[in-house]
Amino acid sequence: QTYFLSHSLQAKMSRPVQARRLEGIDKNIWVDFGRLAATYSKVNLGQGFPDFPAPDFLTEALTRALGGGSHMLHQYTRPFGHLPLVKVLAQFFEKLLGRDVDPMTNVMVTVGALQALFCCFQAFVDEGDEVIIIEPFFDCYESMVKMAGGTPVFVPLRPNPPKDGKLMSSADWQLDPAELASKFSKRTKAIVLNSPNNPLGKVFSRGELEMIAELCVKHDVLCISDEVYEWLVYDGKQHTRTASLQGMWDRTVTIGSAGKTFSATGWKVGWAVGPDRLLQHLRTVHQNSVYVCATIAQEAVAQGFQRELMLYGKPESYFVQLPQELQQKRDWLVQSLDAVGMKPIIPEGTYYVVADISPFKSDVPDVPNSDEPYDYRFAKWMVKNKGIAAIPLSTFYSEAHKKIYSNFIRFCFAKEEATLKAANDLLEKWKQEKTSS
Repeated sequence: QTYFLSHSLQAKMSRPVQARRLEGIDKNIWVDFGRLAATYSKVNLGQGFPDFPAPDFLTEALTRALGGGSHMLHQYTRPFGHLPLVKVLAQFFEKLLGRDVDPMTNVMVTVGALQALFCCFQAFVDEGDEVIIIEPFFDCYESMVKMAGGTPVFVPLRPNPPKDGKLMSSADWQLDPAELASKFSKRTKAIVLNSPNNPLGKVFSRGELEMIAELCVKHDVLCISDEVYEWLVYDGKQHTRTASLQGMWDRTVTIGSAGKTFSATGWKVGWAVGPDRLLQHLRTVHQNSVYVCATIAQEAVAQGFQRELMLYGKPESYFVQLPQELQQKRDWLVQSLDAVGMKPIIPEGTYYVVADISPFKSDVPDVPNSDEPYDYRFAKWMVKNKGIAAIPLSTFYSEAHKKIYSNFIRFCFAKEEATLKAANDLLEKWKQEKTSS
């Protein structure tokens, strides 16, 4: 009897349990390289989070909310966003977009920008729908489209190196308008835009965005506009908000992040802004998954935005100061990478510098017929042997294009000066070893 019982249990447990929509998306670069960094790195310039503190005014707002705030801040708040936060976000976006924004119907608070993205794909994408993704792209876009039953259609930014020998800029990576136009079809439901772009740091120009907007209007396509790095733009560049362009408010969901805006990625407060006709469907996904976000974090972020609204455009604004500080850190890391012999691509925005590792192929020889892209092998070798963690660029490409763009790695410069100095010292040591050998 015991034998038959155990045999019966085994038979039941052998049945496949995985949903088809999870096939092929179970591996995660951040888990794998996070583990490597924790084990080997002396300096972690991999995952995109600051190791410097969030601003005092934000942490003080959280302390106030915890200590002297209403005891109701420890309970559920409004499912689609804590009222003080959606109200101040609406005020901010009215200023940024030059239009009326209703806090109750045009703004939804999410568990970080990632949940806002998830809500978009689940709300809009059906089996057979195509979603255009510009490469390189933040890796979750492809997985989330597939989980929703859609088909990702990729179009790459193509590098046009300057002929004067100067370092390349992220602006030198551009879309081919004809190639992009050819990707739109009757099956196209949406395009994902990410400006400033992770990983390249490209800030799409107004002209580039208007070209994309014209195609969206022509083909009646939605736009999911990931603008989490909206305040982190350098060298006097301007961030153009997609929803502000002609014909785009009615078809765009704009996604933002308090984590990137206020250097507090662990708080996981994000938002989606757009017309009610789109956001009503995001609310359906949200109420049937997360339902409500952490009240006390929303309260503190609301106070941060209220401060920034009063200081908008003034020198003491955090949104003015942070990009100035990060531009200096960017320049320092670019200089360090250039000095050691890598070829950094100067980013116009974000936390990241991508560098060409071609000159280092003698350190880490290529393996013919390997399934693993070269930059994966290089990044693993670098963290184990040189103590520096970074992310291979090919992780931000579709399977078909990984091998083409496998001579680059991404470094994060949103770090303390001490962290960047330690990275510089390790790079200098590496340079000396190369010279002496």
